[in-house]
Amino acid sequence: MPELPEVEVTRRGIDAPLRGAKVLTARLGKPLRWPLGVETQALQGATVGPVLRRGKYLWLPLQRGPGADGGLLLHLGMSGSLALTAAPGVPGPHDHFDLVTSQGTLRLTDPRRFGAVVWSPALDAGVAAKLLASLGPEPFDAALTPASFHAALQQRRAPVKAVLLAGEVVVGAGNIYACEALFRAGIHPRLRSDAISRPRATRLLAALRDTLARALAVGGSTLRDFRDVHGLSGAFQAEAGVYGRAGLPCPSCGAPIRRVIQNQRSTYFCATCQRR
Repeated sequence: MPELPEVEVTRRGIDAPLRGAKVLTARLGKPLRWPLGVETQALQGATVGPVLRRGKYLWLPLQRGPGADGGLLLHLGMSGSLALTAAPGVPGPHDHFDLVTSQGTLRLTDPRRFGAVVWSPALDAGVAAKLLASLGPEPFDAALTPASFHAALQQRRAPVKAVLLAGEVVVGAGNIYACEALFRAGIHPRLRSDAISRPRATRLLAALRDTLARALAVGGSTLRDFRDVHGLSGAFQAEAGVYGRAGLPCPSCGAPIRRVIQNQRSTYFCATCQRR
């Protein structure tokens, strides 16, 4: 599943090329998670503004005229990716949305169709506001301090890995990055969130930020489907310390990496380095 680094890599790839572009037409393929919420003809003539990201959502603002602002909220789902090309070719069976602009065609490809493209009058209104309401702070937000992070962890009794994945304490800690951050911080994934001390919370927040920053630097992770807007794969998976390495030696102590299932997701950790 594309997580925060992959979505941010995608945002960076389409932001500058699409700024100021005029929408010529739009095409819908098979239904996605939610309906578009507007006729495709209504998008024609709109001007594309700066592309934003909130959690794993992308916001594509569209100026349609005085008093007619709005935009498209996009989610890549489990297997989606966006490509921006001058000549995309005939849509394939998994190409479910095209936004044809004066500066190229933005195409959403999603084999599993868990992605979404929905119209909203603003990022803080309508459908967008509803979908984003439960998201926690961004990991690199200066307002997210070790103290506030620790306080949020103290309010939850679930295992810390599940709390990270829920996205209410902080967004962006998808399965790969949660496993890696917990490994770097030396915290067992099954440790209850409210049992984490202030110093350990400080280490965990720093580890999460370091992990996500490194993932951004190498283009995210590609396990199956993710490609950036130029069709390139991410490389972070090759640097993982524990994720996907069950049975292999821990890079720190040499003990075998373990794999367990938490909330139907694979969790990888070192039982020697990561203590409860």
